[in-house]
Amino acid sequence: QVQLVESGGGLVQTGDPLRLSCAASGRTFAMYTMAWFRQAPGKEREFVAAINWSGHSTGYTNSVKGRFTISRDTAKNTVYLQMNSLKPEDTAVYYCAVDHVYGRVVHTTKESEYEYWGQGTQVTVSS
Repeated sequence: QVQLVESGGGLVQTGDPLRLSCAASGRTFAMYTMAWFRQAPGKEREFVAAINWSGHSTGYTNSVKGRFTISRDTAKNTVYLQMNSLKPEDTAVYYCAVDHVYGRVVHTTKESEYEYWGQGTQVTVSS
């Protein structure tokens, strides 16, 4: 049974850093794009960042570029999201997800392309 378990969320102040982790189990995702999405209260879930299987293709939504960094440890079947200079508008539930396409060269930002999802971890940034 595939499981994605996010961790690292919490309550921080504006400008603080936070590092999210997502550990996958049940199968290896070494050849699949992994991504982070988030959903703020009253809003639709949105793409945040993605990294393809090789790590050579990464992408970010404009609002987090220069502040967030996505990375992965293939041996640990884990994806990370380093979030720096956090802002109140970053407050959301953060979800990790795994692409359904094997060996995608360029990461995808489309939510519909992701097959497996974690339960989410809450990130709250106070002003």
